[in-house]
Amino acid sequence: MQRTVTSTRAPINAVSTTAILAPLVAIIIGTFMVILDNTVVNVALPVLGKVFRADLSLLQWVITAYMLAQAAVIPLSGWLADRFGAKRIYLTSLVLFTLGSALCGLAQSAEMLVATRVLQGLGGGMMMPIGMSVLYRLTPPERRGAVMGMFGVPILVAPAVGPTLSGYLLQYADWRLIFLINVPVGIAALVVGLRALPKIGAARAVGALDTLGVALGPVAFASLSFGISESTHSGWTGGATLGGIAIGVVALALFVWRELRTEHPLLELRVFRSRDFTLAIVTQWIGFGAMFGTFFLVPLFLQQVRGYGSFETGLFTVPQAVASAIMMPIGGRLFDRIGARPLVLAGLTLVVGAMWLMSQITGTTTGQELRLPLVLMGAGMGTMMMSLNTHLLNSAPRELVSRVTSLAQALQNVVASLAIALRWVPAVRSWPSHM
Repeated sequence: MQRTVTSTRAPINAVSTTAILAPLVAIIIGTFMVILDNTVVNVALPVLGKVFRADLSLLQWVITAYMLAQAAVIPLSGWLADRFGAKRIYLTSLVLFTLGSALCGLAQSAEMLVATRVLQGLGGGMMMPIGMSVLYRLTPPERRGAVMGMFGVPILVAPAVGPTLSGYLLQYADWRLIFLINVPVGIAALVVGLRALPKIGAARAVGALDTLGVALGPVAFASLSFGISESTHSGWTGGATLGGIAIGVVALALFVWRELRTEHPLLELRVFRSRDFTLAIVTQWIGFGAMFGTFFLVPLFLQQVRGYGSFETGLFTVPQAVASAIMMPIGGRLFDRIGARPLVLAGLTLVVGAMWLMSQITGTTTGQELRLPLVLMGAGMGTMMMSLNTHLLNSAPRELVSRVTSLAQALQNVVASLAIALRWVPAVRSWPSHM
């Protein structure tokens, strides 16, 4: 394969952190919005149910549709960026996401909201992997930890801020602002992106589009995400759950077979031959599983079991966001000096401690008592996550960076769905006994 960056190789070696500040801001704004919308709806479902007179089984699709749309397009992001240029695809995705957000805010029914969330997810799915690959290419090796640490702040802070922002808007304003607030931010990100993002050119030779992979990849990841998410209300033996997982597993097996045999795969699975890459991505799955399961379960527990309001519930997630925001840049800078292993071990220790404390939750646990485990979770994830991401990219050949970021993001989407589902069913079954 030929390298994918055709016009920025020379400047890359001389670039400084200050020089890439504008592109970093443009990508952070877009990424923050996309990840924020993964959790901003979690505390809004009761309100949406009243507004649209819809039951929970339909409203859950407001969350599920967004995740499925993301899962469907993430595998395409690497090839599209290599073929048409990362800047063009990133800005196109930003426009789709912003348009989808506006239409979500104008929805007149639950069904319309679900449909517009699909458009939002199609735009948002490609922004994070492409943004990460752009920053990686722009940043010299000795500064990658610091820059990726700054980029990682929205990844961990946005999911924790989502319930707080959503709760405030639900309690003191209008539910439509949950989505409409993205419109001016998206326009600002587009203006900054047009001016600041470098023209990382399309690859001279990326190979023909793997059409069979295009068909199998989205089906595999979307079906797995669908089947896992359906378990939250159909159970693990439900027809939709088993059907979605079965289709996903078969499609995934065929997809893996195809990608390992074709010369120009949609997702570069051969990187798993690297022991460092495999260990890093498995560790990352563990961290994301703990994080997203917590983001989903804690607001639900505080509202449904403890009876807190939407805004008050969101406030209890703020310490986790603050801890992540503090530790992420520190972890990035330390990565440049001491490498990934010490930071990952320290971060995992904090996460394990947080999960042990959360395992002691009962029906009488208060929001104040959850602050310590949430702070430990935020600090642990902030310490290790960007170190893992940077290590993953360093473990892959430079010309495969776009494909590796899309691979990692696609797998994270499935892990996040599984983490939510694994916590939802046992929690809902056990909570009534505490009330």
